[in-house]
Amino acid sequence: MRVTARGRIVGWMLAVVGLALFVSIFATWTILLNRLDGRMESELSNEAEKLRRYAVTALDPQTGRPVDDVAKLMSGYLAYNPPDRWETFFSIVDGAPDKVSGVTPPAPLDNDAALVAKLATATEPVDGRWESAAGAVWYAVIPVTVAGDPRQGHFVIALFYDQHRDDTMDAIRVLSLTALGALALAGTAGWFVAGRVLAPVRLVRQTAEQISDSSDLTRRLDVPGNDDVAALAATFNHMLDRLEQAFAVQRHFVDDAGHELRTPITVIRGHLELMGDDPADRAETLALVTDELDRMNRMVDDLLTLAKAEQPGFLDIDEVELADLTVSVVAKARALGERRWRVDEVAEARMPADRQRLTQALMQLVANAVRHTGDGDLIAVGSAVRGSSVELWVRDSGPGVPPADRERIFRRFMRGSGRTGGHDGAGLGLAIVTTIAEAHGGTVKVVDAPGGGACFVMTIPLREML
Repeated sequence: MRVTARGRIVGWMLAVVGLALFVSIFATWTILLNRLDGRMESELSNEAEKLRRYAVTALDPQTGRPVDDVAKLMSGYLAYNPPDRWETFFSIVDGAPDKVSGVTPPAPLDNDAALVAKLATATEPVDGRWESAAGAVWYAVIPVTVAGDPRQGHFVIALFYDQHRDDTMDAIRVLSLTALGALALAGTAGWFVAGRVLAPVRLVRQTAEQISDSSDLTRRLDVPGNDDVAALAATFNHMLDRLEQAFAVQRHFVDDAGHELRTPITVIRGHLELMGDDPADRAETLALVTDELDRMNRMVDDLLTLAKAEQPGFLDIDEVELADLTVSVVAKARALGERRWRVDEVAEARMPADRQRLTQALMQLVANAVRHTGDGDLIAVGSAVRGSSVELWVRDSGPGVPPADRERIFRRFMRGSGRTGGHDGAGLGLAIVTTIAEAHGGTVKVVDAPGGGACFVMTIPLREML
């Protein structure tokens, strides 16, 4: 049987609270019993001391002189000092019970011959324990003598211990019942509180189940507050954002790859099916197939680059020297064609960036410029710091980009017009440049170059290394 988190929380809470209440009640019971024993001993001593003080000052009401009769002395004290609850006093004269206090005791001790005989032998104040019909009794016996009276008197103070102990146990029982009520109340309150606290967790589980059943990644959790559970919901929403983005990237990749690879595959299959035995025809077909396969390979590489751009770790940030980056791009680009290569300007600054990705973006812009220019045309690369941003650009003296195409060409599989190169690309190059710029927190645009042509400009915020 599966135990819910709500049940476990309430169960552990009740166990801890119950243990704490048990320890508290047991400690209270032990302390009260110890205090009862001390109180009983103190009461015996106190009553004996009161009897002594009375005997010193007691006067005979008839003569006004000190009492000279031991029985009368103890009778007067019994009238003067009545016993408290669960107490009894009685006197013994010459070994026989004489008087008893007016309050009816739980058990008549003066009728217990064995107890009376034992107490009548005391020659000095003593205390002890005795088992009576009403349970355990704590007693103290005080020998009493009066000048002029040859009789031996004993005054007995008896406390019914079990009755006092029952009062204590009644208090413990009341405390235990109150603790059980408090435990039940705590369990009920804990059940509702745990339900409210765990409600977002249940919502997370239900949302996850619904997503699993319907593959709908657009659902999000709305959990108010700023506690750990709200943070869990926010983390879950963030995870859903990344999953939705990852699935979107996957769908785009599959759609783009399927759309763009279908044409070269069809071309290759058609030519292979029509290829004859003529060596010249076979050579021409193999050359065409090889060219199409190369184009497919470049297209897959570009699509993978775009897919990776949507995932964490796309950039490997390090300190980049902008002047060195600009010069190295021009040095690498010279092998792409017979053009008039130039460095417009270099920025004497450093910035945190991914050098390889920036090089890839600039080389893509350079390759794009080569495809739109002819031998001897100008292609220039430059970098500069403009306020709080860095600009990296590639300009050429080609035909330029019509205003109507300046936003469209940065989308995937969008091709501009006016190419002078012999090879038709897949339309992914400028999309890769845009992705790299956006990964650095920047933008890319195309404007008219001075003197004619196109100028592609990447603008990236200038940050300091942490």
